[in-house]
Amino acid sequence: MKIVVLVLLAAIVIALFSGLFFLVKDKDHPSSPRLLTALKVRVGLSILLVTVLVVSYKMGWLA
Repeated sequence: MKIVVLVLLAAIVIALFSGLFFLVKDKDHPSSPRLLTALKVRVGLSILLVTVLVVSYKMGWLA
């Protein structure tokens, strides 16, 4: 379970920094959807992480 949580946290951080990269790189092209896509991925991963934590707590896998 620890590995799943760590992988999800790492993926969230990677999505966060990719969003920052796209924000800086696409400054000249404000209509580029890459920043919005990175934000969607980060929010989705965050929701998945919270869901995994709640379900694992309810199942008794977390103390």
